[in-house]
Amino acid sequence: MGKPNPNPAPAPVSGSGRAGSSSDSDAVSLHTQPGDRMYDDDVPELQADELPPLYSDIDADATANAPLLPTTLTPTYIHSDVRDDEASWHKIDQNTGAEFFISPALDSDPKLLEAQIRLSATKPPRPSLRVLGTHSETVRENGKSKSQTVTDFDVSVDLTPYLFGDATQGLSWKTLRTVEDTEKTYRGTVFRKRAPGVKRDLEITNPKPTLAEWCHRYCASHTGVKSFELRRKVLGFEEYELKLKLVDLVRGTNYRGHVQVTFPVKGDVTLIYNDSKINQWRLTPWIVWLCYLTFMWLFTWPFLFFRTKRFEVAVSEWPFSVDNGNGTRSYVSMSESHIYNLWARAIHRAVLDKRQCTLDRDDLIASQTAPDQPLGRVLDGAPRFLREGINAITAVHRQLGWGGDSC
Repeated sequence: MGKPNPNPAPAPVSGSGRAGSSSDSDAVSLHTQPGDRMYDDDVPELQADELPPLYSDIDADATANAPLLPTTLTPTYIHSDVRDDEASWHKIDQNTGAEFFISPALDSDPKLLEAQIRLSATKPPRPSLRVLGTHSETVRENGKSKSQTVTDFDVSVDLTPYLFGDATQGLSWKTLRTVEDTEKTYRGTVFRKRAPGVKRDLEITNPKPTLAEWCHRYCASHTGVKSFELRRKVLGFEEYELKLKLVDLVRGTNYRGHVQVTFPVKGDVTLIYNDSKINQWRLTPWIVWLCYLTFMWLFTWPFLFFRTKRFEVAVSEWPFSVDNGNGTRSYVSMSESHIYNLWARAIHRAVLDKRQCTLDRDDLIASQTAPDQPLGRVLDGAPRFLREGINAITAVHRQLGWGGDSC
C-alpha cells in the first residue's frame, strides 16, 4: 500500500478509481491538503495468522505529542435561507441516511439552489464495514419442522473518519462535478438518457452544462413534480483484501457459521423536491405506510415514477485513495491494511462476545488492553496512528452526530 503524497494534486478521473478529470471543466475541488502522514512507520506488517500488536508493543519512538480529542466546530449543511424559511421541510431517513428537502425558495432561486448543493456536497457519505455471522437451526412449530436463521454476531465499524486527512479540520480530497454528456442519467426527464446528440461514448465538442446551468434549468422547469439529486460516492477503496483478512480473523476464532463481510454506505443521497402536495405526501410517514398496507403502492408508485421529472446531475466524490499511475496509491488518511491493524482486535473481541452493534472509540481503546485490565490512562504514550484514529472518530461524531440506536 502506498503512503499519502505530501503534496498530492490528484486529478480524479471518473470511473477509474479517481475522482474526476483534468479536462472536466465543471469539477470543483473542495479539498484542502493534509500534512504528511507516515503511518507505515507506526504499524508493523502482519502475518496472516496473527492479530495486530497492542500499542505498547510498538516502538515508543513512534508516539506523538499531539493533544488527544481536540475541540472542533460543528458544521452546518443547511443554507441559512433554507433553514430560516418556515415553509421548508428537511428530513433524514434513519435507515438509509438519505436527506430530503422541500423549500419554495429552492424552486425559484437557482443561486440559492446551487449554494445548497455545494453545501450539501461537503457533507460526507457514511461508509462502514459490517461483519455478520449467522447459522441455521431447525425448530418445530405446531408439529412441523422449519429452518430459521440465527444471528451470532453483527459488528460494524464506521469508516467515515478515514475519508479525511484531518477530520478535526475537515480536510479531504472531495470534489463536486456534474455528469458527463455520455453518462446515462436523469436530465430533467422520466427516463435515463445521454445528452442530446450524444451516442454511446462518442465525444462532442460542446462543453457539458455546469452546476449553475443545471440549477437554472431546474428552476425554469414548469413541471408540477420534480426533484434535484446530489449523489455522494466513495472512490478508491479496495474491499477485496480487507474482506479476506476479516473472514480469516473470524475463522481464527473457530467460528463455523456463515460469515458475510460487506461495506454498506449510508447518507449517499440528498434529494430536493419542489414544493407540491404530492411531494409532501410522499414524505409523510403515515401516508407512506397507508399505501404499503393497503397495496395502494401498486398505483401510486407508477404514478410518481411517470409524473416526476428528475435531475440527477450532481456528484460529490470522496476519494479514499488515488492511483499514482506507477502501481502505487496515495491515501487521504489510512490504507485498508492500516484500518485492519487499527480495528482487528476490537472486532475480534466483539465477535467472541457475540455482540450486535457498531463499535466506537471506547471499543478501540479497550482493544489495546488485556480483558481484565482497567482502561485507566491507556492512551498515555500511545502511537500516532492510534491517537489520530481516535481523534478522527471523535471529530466525525461531533460533526455528524452519534449515540443513535444501532443495536
